[in-house]
Amino acid sequence: MDKGLLAYLLIPLFTAVLIPFAARRRPKLADILANVTLLAGLVNLCWLVLRPSVIAGAFVSVPGDGFSIFLVGLIYLVALCVSFFSTEFLPEDMPNRRAYYSLILISVAAMCGIVTTSDFFTLYVFVEVLAVTSFALITTDESKAGVEGALKYFLLTFPASALIMIGISILLLTLGSLSFEGLRAVMASGIPPGPVLFAAALIILGFLIKSGVVPFHAWTPDAYQGAYAPVAAYLGGIVTKISGVYAVVRIATLLNFFDGAAAGLSGGIMFLGMLSIAVGALAALKQKDFKRMLAFSSISQVGYIILAAGLGTPLAFIGAIFHLFNHATFKTVLFLNSASLEKAAGTTDMEELGGMEHAMPWTSWTSIIALLSTAGVPPLSGFWSKLLIILALWESGFKTYAVLALLFSIVTLGYFLLMQKNIFFGKKTPVSERSREVSAVLLTPVLVMSAVIVTAGLLFPYFYSYVWMVAERIFL
Repeated sequence: MDKGLLAYLLIPLFTAVLIPFAARRRPKLADILANVTLLAGLVNLCWLVLRPSVIAGAFVSVPGDGFSIFLVGLIYLVALCVSFFSTEFLPEDMPNRRAYYSLILISVAAMCGIVTTSDFFTLYVFVEVLAVTSFALITTDESKAGVEGALKYFLLTFPASALIMIGISILLLTLGSLSFEGLRAVMASGIPPGPVLFAAALIILGFLIKSGVVPFHAWTPDAYQGAYAPVAAYLGGIVTKISGVYAVVRIATLLNFFDGAAAGLSGGIMFLGMLSIAVGALAALKQKDFKRMLAFSSISQVGYIILAAGLGTPLAFIGAIFHLFNHATFKTVLFLNSASLEKAAGTTDMEELGGMEHAMPWTSWTSIIALLSTAGVPPLSGFWSKLLIILALWESGFKTYAVLALLFSIVTLGYFLLMQKNIFFGKKTPVSERSREVSAVLLTPVLVMSAVIVTAGLLFPYFYSYVWMVAERIFL
């Protein structure tokens, strides 16, 4: 584990332990402690990476390989947005308020552990800690839908944990080590032993299940739809990306796919990525509930990252990193907006909504920014990551995949424009007549994340130089 980033794991963990005692008599103190901890961590990370001396030195002094600190910052950003949103969204008399914020901070610590570790066993331990906290967060409001979604999340991802453990055991018996570098060295040696590839395949399969890719996606829509609204944004924005997608991308960099090693495994991952893009997009077209549409859209967008990870070239890896970032930003906006709709209108059923643009103009326009970025419309940030992935596919000879990835981006634009029309630009309904825009506290995280989407798109050349530096550290 990178010691330079250890504080970003330990401090939220310390605050999570402190909250139940410090906020016993003043529940609102839990909100303050959680938000201050996350804000302080994010500010410190920005200073660590964006100091003029660090930028002038081409980020050489950044801890680790650059990928880890980038993801730690993303984790803190999404968690802060969800935590700040929750301060206003949660009921004043919520009995488990302290537990809610403690669970968010423990999950932040677990995710930071996942992205900073350098061995498979520690990775697995942190992933399971994150799974337990996610299970608890989904049931925050103790509704029937929440409990059902949590049970499906737990039961359908349990086989994934078993596969990962079996793979880790085989890897230990074969290599005598569970370090990432041990696997990288074996793959770079030329002809890796069969058991190593088999173990790697089992581990990747386990993380693909946890990522919710097709055909292992059955738990995803129910978990997102049943989860407490801010928790759905947290799950969709960052949790499932770190607990599954990140591991697939990281392991793919160790297997040297771009050198032709493990071609069968590479092709299988790419196929599942493409299948997820197609099935997720087509299923999203049929949904009537906004949160359920976002869940299937997440499956489709995760498919782009998995497709790029399976390809494994440096350019594909850059596209995967950037799309992981973009997915966290635009899905956080959309899920938080669905929470705002739920609070203002009492429903996320698109058939009951209509004409909400007049009642909730800020929510409407931030949704437009996020949906256009999701669909890959320039100059927003989502355009650049999809362009990189499509170019990487085309340059590597996977022209069919490149064309399909482009076509399903158009499908994505289609179902989101349909959503925007039905919810915001359609005819007014009784629900929209009585609805009002949510408070400034609920709008602030959405506006901040929307600004990030626009800024990252406009400043893409600077972002690209950083991600290319990360790719050089990992591949060269």
